[in-house]
Amino acid sequence: MKTRLVTATVLVATLGATLAPLPVQATPAAPAALPPAALPPAAEHGWVTSTLRHMSLEQKVGQLFATYVYGGDATAPTAADRAANRAAFGVETPAEVIEEFHLGAVCYFSWSHNLDSPRQIATLSNGLQRAALGDGGKDRVPLLISTDQEQGVVLRMPAPAAQFPGAMALGAGRSPGDARTAAEITGRELRAVGIHQPYAPIADVNVDPANPVIGVRSFGADPTLVAELTAAQVTGFQRDAGTTAVAKHFPGHGDTDNDSHTDLPVINHTREEWDRIDAPPFRRAIAAGVESVMTAHIVVPALDPSGDPATLSPTILSGVLRGELGFRGVIVTDALNMAGVRQKYGDERVPVLALKAGADQLLMPPDLRLARDAVLRAVATGELTERRIDESVRRILALKYRQGLAASPLVDVEAAVHTVGAAEHLAAVTRVTDPTLTAVRNDAGLLPLASTDRSVLVTGWNSAAFAPVATVADGFAARGARATARPATLPSDQAIATTAAEAARHDLTVVLVNKAWDVEVTDPRASQRRLVAALLAIGRPVIVVAVRDPYDIAYLPGVSTYLATYSYTRAAMDALIRALHGELSPRGRLPVTIPTADGGLLYPYGHGLTW
Repeated sequence: MKTRLVTATVLVATLGATLAPLPVQATPAAPAALPPAALPPAAEHGWVTSTLRHMSLEQKVGQLFATYVYGGDATAPTAADRAANRAAFGVETPAEVIEEFHLGAVCYFSWSHNLDSPRQIATLSNGLQRAALGDGGKDRVPLLISTDQEQGVVLRMPAPAAQFPGAMALGAGRSPGDARTAAEITGRELRAVGIHQPYAPIADVNVDPANPVIGVRSFGADPTLVAELTAAQVTGFQRDAGTTAVAKHFPGHGDTDNDSHTDLPVINHTREEWDRIDAPPFRRAIAAGVESVMTAHIVVPALDPSGDPATLSPTILSGVLRGELGFRGVIVTDALNMAGVRQKYGDERVPVLALKAGADQLLMPPDLRLARDAVLRAVATGELTERRIDESVRRILALKYRQGLAASPLVDVEAAVHTVGAAEHLAAVTRVTDPTLTAVRNDAGLLPLASTDRSVLVTGWNSAAFAPVATVADGFAARGARATARPATLPSDQAIATTAAEAARHDLTVVLVNKAWDVEVTDPRASQRRLVAALLAIGRPVIVVAVRDPYDIAYLPGVSTYLATYSYTRAAMDALIRALHGELSPRGRLPVTIPTADGGLLYPYGHGLTW
């Protein structure tokens, strides 16, 4: 899929005027931690200056790095996690990694076995903080702990945590108040388990439907909408929840059909287009007081013709982000183990060049020891000065102080257990998710379903973690249907034939699709497209639901009933079930344009049906 939506000029000119701020919903009381605006500047300056003065160069350099660690316990990980830590870092426990490298920050992931339950996560956070603080000397600094909790299709906290719709779903809902609520509750739950930096919101404007890495992670294709919802989430994360928002990925990763995890994308916007399309969400985030901005491993010739990725570009980070946009907070790189930042320079050079460009936090270098030693050598040779290191460490320490970590680095484990997944949080998930469901096509007038007395097959793409196929089938069964769940994720030819034969024995089939448009990476055999075609050929009613990108409809000819949920969380599937049965009126409107397969216009921005 190489078609673009419509030109950015048309998008901005025609869509910007359609957006009007909605009232911000009432939110729970602010956290006990002192919000940044109320902190006494003198106390912050004094703590930062005193702490910095007592730190060695090695300790300062350690503060610049943020990385993963393996294990669910700081000092007693499993044997497998001990082996993984030893291979990656030369020591066995998460606590030893902190101590060995004087780490300034840690990033949690499921694959590194950090995220299991609220009690476990909070206990791990406390254990890591104790390792960082050691004997409590003046040279010991609390950790900043982060995770990618964007919500939607990118979330790390497992149930019972509140699982809100992601950015594009919120764009379909059009409510700054709901976006703020989602960020606030997400931030409160993260804060409760000792996570301070959610690596959200996404400020990228997704103007290319072939974008393999952003897509539904973006609020949409209109800079005005994206800017407004980005600012709302900055407020929710920071002012309401007391966490650190991270606007990403600067200078804008929304117009590329390459993934910076595996390639080095080039954004060919002119400077005027960048100012009009990519810059507004970052400007609004900065105006809202965002504490951190994450860089993108992309080349933007109009901003820097050198061919260097933005992460390594002094022109973009120091010149544009700090100089022109006036950002004074912490610049964190995207992960340094991604191919986009490693193609032009070796792993020893990347962290040094990122610091020279103006970055402060160096996220997940592929070899932490190599990266740390490279920075130390650069100081020893004069390529980097200790004063330059101090500038970044000051920003990081100030951020930690404003997070309240200087005074209270530990969390209450029992309070975390009661906070994460609280009833009022889960009720808010439903309230925020319901308006995001978008009915795109109902040409046969099938919806809402007139009767519950029918035989229904639910099939298509599935997730082991969320089980959307079973969730939808259960919803039909609860309403009196004879429902069968038959997952068929990227099915083989035999599985397609078997599923089609089973569909012929049912009155109705509901099929879930996930990025069926992408036959280069996600679905190279076009198996989802062929499954839908086989189901349609039977001649019985078929409802197609896009549980990720809404663009799939352009590649599914003959589909007469099509909805977009933008994610496959339980709340999204519950909203879908209720809408199919007329219990919920769809209210979502497309936050992007859906092009035809050959680049024409299929559905315009703002399209959405209801009943």
